[in-house]
Amino acid sequence: MRKFALTAIAAAFAVTAFTGTAARAAGDTPVPAAQDWSWQGLFGTYDRAQLQRGFQVYKNVCAGCHSLRFIAFRNLEGIGFNEDQIKAIAAEYDIEDGPNDDGDMFTRPGKPSDYFPSPFPNEKAAAASNGGAIPPDLSLMTKARVAGPDYVFALLTGYEEEAPEGFDLSDGKSYNHYFPGHQISMAPPLYDEAVEYSDGTPATLEQHSRDVVAFLNWTAQPELEARKELGLQVILFLIVLTAMLYALKRKIWRDIEH
Repeated sequence: MRKFALTAIAAAFAVTAFTGTAARAAGDTPVPAAQDWSWQGLFGTYDRAQLQRGFQVYKNVCAGCHSLRFIAFRNLEGIGFNEDQIKAIAAEYDIEDGPNDDGDMFTRPGKPSDYFPSPFPNEKAAAASNGGAIPPDLSLMTKARVAGPDYVFALLTGYEEEAPEGFDLSDGKSYNHYFPGHQISMAPPLYDEAVEYSDGTPATLEQHSRDVVAFLNWTAQPELEARKELGLQVILFLIVLTAMLYALKRKIWRDIEH
């Protein structure tokens, strides 16, 4: 019994030590501040104008390195584009197709049914063009991180021109306040006036970051609004069903003395 107790104490000490070490390591990276997003809450919805601005940021800035492989052009109907606009957007991309009758692959303008093509032919090419780092696909990025939208927003706005004094920043890396370890291979992608909005919205770094995060949250959860609507319908149904069952119980047992 004494041996078991000593073993339990040793195990508990080890767990405590490991937890403390992990907490100190995690504590080196600040927790992103919680942001106010339009889709939050029971009745939250996406802002279509913001989603379209976010797509504009992705297309003009992010698409040069990051893929969006789970999104087809026709899915853009969900952010407010009509059929003609979607056809025009798809036609701007070259899609590899084939083989043709001669057995060769060929490229053609994109169609609404096509998925967004990767900016690189393979991972080796992606790594070679980005200092050995492979840019991640952004389709599910906001679901791949804890507090994903807040983290991505903090990452995009958390670059600093110079690393703090005494920080050893490796060659080819940028200092980011919110990236684990603070060294990130991606150079600052956004800045004021990086994209000129067609709707006249001020093109600040914060606005660019907020809009593209909204778009990426939509790519990760395009069904969010439908899911909330279904949830509200289920709640309403359960409320009505509960009331009917209560009335039925009252009717059945009304002549029975308790």
